Amino acid sequence: MTDTTTRVESAGRPDAGASTRKGRTGAGAPAETRGKTTVADGAVAKIAGMAAREVPGIHNLGGGMARAFGSVRERVPGGGGGGGVTRGVKVEVGERQAAVDLDIVVEYGVSIVDVARDVRSNVISAVERMAGLEVVEVNIAVDDVHLPDEEEESEGGEGRVT
Repeated sequence: MTDTTTRVESAGRPDAGASTRKGRTGAGAPAETRGKTTVADGAVAKIAGMAAREVPGIHNLGGGMARAFGSVRERVPGGGGGGGVTRGVKVEVGERQAAVDLDIVVEYGVSIVDVARDVRSNVISAVERMAGLEVVEVNIAVDDVHLPDEEEESEGGEGRVT
């Protein structure tokens, strides 16, 4: 990822891990503008991860090592913690903008260019609609192509160690 200050405006951020929306206050202000709404980085990462997984042709998110560590973490009691949704997703959130980096694995036979375009569009749409943030960029790294006869280590099957 590039330097946060060049990607996402963040001047005067009250909380480095969240986006803040300030509204007008006072008795004459509309109810929807009284107070502020804060959207945490983790919430934006979950939105982006779910939106990316909805696109046909996506097999998984995260590079090989991230998937391996994630599969081990999910087997440890209390270690899952929703990390699967955000595996392969990095976000930087400012007051009004967000930047997203995704590591994806695509299915064999699909057009990587088309899948990347669809993922980018779906992620931008979901984050802007749900979090109210302008998405300034969605960078996509295709880490692997899943072949039909490949088995995931985390899926059933017998491993060497039980």
